[in-house]
Amino acid sequence: MTDVLKDKRFLLIAAILFAGSALANWAAYRDELRPERRPLTELSERLGSWQQRGSEIRFDEGVERVLRVSDYTMREYTSPEGRIANLYVGYYDTQRTGSTYHSPQNCLPGAGWVLSEPDRVTVTTTGGREFEANKYVIENGQYREVMLYWYQGRSRTEASEYRDKLNTVIDSIFRRRTDGAMVRVMTSAGRDDASATAAAVDLAGALADSLPEYIPE
Repeated sequence: MTDVLKDKRFLLIAAILFAGSALANWAAYRDELRPERRPLTELSERLGSWQQRGSEIRFDEGVERVLRVSDYTMREYTSPEGRIANLYVGYYDTQRTGSTYHSPQNCLPGAGWVLSEPDRVTVTTTGGREFEANKYVIENGQYREVMLYWYQGRSRTEASEYRDKLNTVIDSIFRRRTDGAMVRVMTSAGRDDASATAAAVDLAGALADSLPEYIPE
């Protein structure tokens, strides 16, 4: 390789690195858009055939400080058959400041839960849209539950945490947004995983279609 070609190659690499650095700085320091939304405490007491049971469940201040969530709701719903399910939606209006989703894979083991049987399930919303959610069987002492969770926001519904992180970086550059939410649904399984999974999928479908007012598209 001649000295001229070496110089041109060096200049090209330097230009690419400089452009990448400039783009990163530009994306980091420009204002972020934070769309208008309704607070999650206003989420409907009825989701499909499920009806809210009791009041909002709130974390203590210590847990809220760890989560650093902008807004959240946790509550229970009952099906017409009497099944009880717990749902949690944690929304972050920005992820640029270090506040971000806490994956159940990281949080639940610290609370004594054992996660097993990882899988993906297809959720069909009441509007006919389909998306994939993560599914785990979780156990803690005498309790055995089926858990579904996914990431939602900015017109996307993702099971993969890594794909969601990549989309967040892309959207921070091209849409000036990093907002989004982690959504979780849990219900008691006993030894009947199939019916518990079907119930969780049904509630998840009704919930996902209700969220755009609270988690902007």
